[in-house]
Amino acid sequence: MEYIIEMLGITKEFPGIIANDDITLQIKKGEIHALLGENGAGKSTLMSVLFGLYQPEKGMIKVKGKEVKINSPLDANALGIGMVHQHFKLVHNFTVLQNIVLGMESVKYGLMEMKEARKKVVALSEKYNLFVEPDALISDITVGMQQRVEILKMLYRENEILIFDEPTAVLTPQEIDELMNIMKNLTKEGKSIIFITHKLNEIKAVADRCSVLRRGKYIGTVEVKDTDKQAMSEMMVGRKVNLKIEKKDSKPGEVVLDVIGLTVNAKKEGHTKSVVNNTTFKVRRGEVVCIAGIDGNGQSELVQAITGLSGMDSGKVLLNGEDISKKSIRYKNTHGMSHIPEDRHKHGLVLDYTLGENLVLQEYFTPEFQKNGFLKFKKIEEYAKKLIEKYDIRSGQGSITSARSMSGGNQQKAIIAREIDKNPDILIAVQPTRGLDVGAIEFIHKQIIEQRDNGKAVLLISLELDEVMNLSDRILVIYEGELVADLDPKTVTIQELGLYMAGSKKEEVK
Repeated sequence: MEYIIEMLGITKEFPGIIANDDITLQIKKGEIHALLGENGAGKSTLMSVLFGLYQPEKGMIKVKGKEVKINSPLDANALGIGMVHQHFKLVHNFTVLQNIVLGMESVKYGLMEMKEARKKVVALSEKYNLFVEPDALISDITVGMQQRVEILKMLYRENEILIFDEPTAVLTPQEIDELMNIMKNLTKEGKSIIFITHKLNEIKAVADRCSVLRRGKYIGTVEVKDTDKQAMSEMMVGRKVNLKIEKKDSKPGEVVLDVIGLTVNAKKEGHTKSVVNNTTFKVRRGEVVCIAGIDGNGQSELVQAITGLSGMDSGKVLLNGEDISKKSIRYKNTHGMSHIPEDRHKHGLVLDYTLGENLVLQEYFTPEFQKNGFLKFKKIEEYAKKLIEKYDIRSGQGSITSARSMSGGNQQKAIIAREIDKNPDILIAVQPTRGLDVGAIEFIHKQIIEQRDNGKAVLLISLELDEVMNLSDRILVIYEGELVADLDPKTVTIQELGLYMAGSKKEEVK
């Protein structure tokens, strides 16, 4: 059998952890090969070895049957291997076009020659339906657009083997469908794709074969069309996973969060409408209220205004009856509000701090963790240890692990542990399971329902329709900064929810 890529007996170690333990992976030409595994199973590490970002301790790599040594991404590019990383590697104050040609620029008389490059980029974007605006700044375009830029970067370099690392973690359902079509078109052109994911629906939709990793070891490879989702999830987690959320009916109590007429005016030029327009809703003890909508309809700005990450132009936010609109973030944090933010790197963690330091970020100033301005490191370590065990946060060196070195899913678990353990009155959870595997999602959903059953209020913001339908007691749909529906997940269909989200249906929200 002729394989385009073979990774044979690859072992990669980091302090305290064997990330890849004697893994063999073989990719056929022209296939979409899914790489499935939990967070921290070693998928991204294995691909980083193939892309030349890491050197393995053992094992060898063959491309088109020849053994190769890949010392850097430049070597990988020369062999036709390209990669779209989970957290995109784009220069934010450069344009789309500049990002695509970066490192491949043609220079004439000391000046950059962009005309040919532009032609090539436009031709590629038309051929693969990857429509982008070449002169837009990366900082001004949506995450879905940024991903297209990453894909065009690979095509511009004429890569044959394309690695997609969790490509759908940040996309809307519509963008995911588009990406799936793009991937199929690429393989029709003879490209081979390695697709790292833990979303079983997506594997069923596009992949030909699927290899499973678990805790750094290779479990096996299956033909996707002959294998059901339950079997794949068992290979991945090592046990049966309940893909349905078990929960009792909610018993709403008194109002915890009361948002009245909240408005956030547009800050970007060209926008005339408010980003959040006169929004009013309540969240009570013992219920999960979910704000559903297609990304970019004001949900991020709404949460940032409520939590204090950014200002509001008018309206009020009450927490347990107290007006907290003008209070500091710390005041909100110490008076019953917890927030699992949308961007875990920007607003959730200090990446260069240890896991232990990140777990006490909002309490380090309390008498429990400091005395006369000096931190009690022993106490911090004990507390971190307790949370690491309770929330199954996997890290190479326990509480002294640098947050930056942890897998995305374990970073997310750390934030969730910190926010829930503060015992808040209201938990505001924004995309709490973005980029997580089924085992971790099951665990986090249980935590959220447990909060609700303990009489806490939960405000959930999610783009995952299954999550919206399964977790919520009430669904508020946001469209262009306004709440357009207040729905009961027991009676509404996903199709109807989609219509409200797309702005084709509207009702009065009480």
